[in-house]
Amino acid sequence: MRLPLNPDLVRGFLDPDEGACLYEHALACAALGPCLEVGSYCGKSTLYLGTAMRDAGGQMIALDHHRGSEEHQEGEAYHDPELFDAKVGLMDTLPALRATLAAAKLEPFVIPVVTTSALAGQAFSMRLSMVFIDGGHSLDAAVTDYRTWAPRIVEGGILAIHDIFPDPADGGQAPYHIYQQALASGLFEQVEMRRTLAILRRL
Repeated sequence: MRLPLNPDLVRGFLDPDEGACLYEHALACAALGPCLEVGSYCGKSTLYLGTAMRDAGGQMIALDHHRGSEEHQEGEAYHDPELFDAKVGLMDTLPALRATLAAAKLEPFVIPVVTTSALAGQAFSMRLSMVFIDGGHSLDAAVTDYRTWAPRIVEGGILAIHDIFPDPADGGQAPYHIYQQALASGLFEQVEMRRTLAILRRL
């Protein structure tokens, strides 16, 4: 894997080992269809997934409303004031994502979609080779992401879920909840767990 941009230059919370894992699985299943990520933020995960699509000759959809998740808002633990648009009083991470894609020369392989997961789900009906869920970490947001996109993964495709913390003392439980839901559905089997990144295959 040769990334076109140093991921340390991109804001985000993805461990390099987790990023490499995303790249490997996206590359392996790219022939099955496009890849979708829910929650692009500034493009750290997009860098890994987009590079896989470049190398495989595929395309990905980078879905995010770009107003920040709950934990990114003013007064919250992961708020970044440099990403706050004072003119509208809201977070705006879209310029950072576009800068990442331009610097990495990945614009031909990544389609940014700026809306909520639920609205995008109403507009798009394509089948997907891989879905990476790393959007809002409230239970409602995570369940919406899972219910909207997991059913669209093709047989043999991949569902990847970030921030899996079995112990509540280590982190929020919403991603762990949908991970358990996916396994209980009988539609997915676990392939691997890389740090906090769960990789499941659609049966």
